[in-house]
Amino acid sequence: MDYDKNKWIYKCDSRNEIRYVLGTRGERTLLCFGINPSTAKPEELDDTLKSVERLTISNGYDSWIMMNVYAQRATDPNNIHQNVDSEIHRINLNHIKEILTNTQTDIWAAWGTLIEKRPFLIECLQDIYRLTQDSDCKWLTIGKESKYGHPHHPLYLNSKEKVKLFDIVNYMKKLNKLVKK
Repeated sequence: MDYDKNKWIYKCDSRNEIRYVLGTRGERTLLCFGINPSTAKPEELDDTLKSVERLTISNGYDSWIMMNVYAQRATDPNNIHQNVDSEIHRINLNHIKEILTNTQTDIWAAWGTLIEKRPFLIECLQDIYRLTQDSDCKWLTIGKESKYGHPHHPLYLNSKEKVKLFDIVNYMKKLNKLVKK
């Protein structure tokens, strides 16, 4: 696949069925976490990533990186694996750790209510949260949180929406209770 490597960051598996990282390079980066990737790739953003790009710029960032709680590509969330593929998750965590180590960034929680689609997604998010505890970043959200406190998915957000702090600590406590049910 041909793309400008000076502009784009892109990491996927050899068959392009698993996308770990998609983003742009810059000085002030917003790291966005969704649930799972869809069809987007460099120079060919899907509607969700067009929203991510628009909201990133309107909130004063010059670049964005999209990562996901689970890296399996699925245009329909109902097609996400029924059980976690531990190898996909391990590699995803390694890419997240690399981004957090090499990029000064804020983190945008943007997975929406889809976090409840599969029980293992909450466990994957718990692992991601543990990784971020060692980094100097703040968690943000954009838009109204769901009735259960899930951060808003970026797709239908207005360009004028502003980032606000996301209380990831209390959110994770709520999710832990969900897992124990």
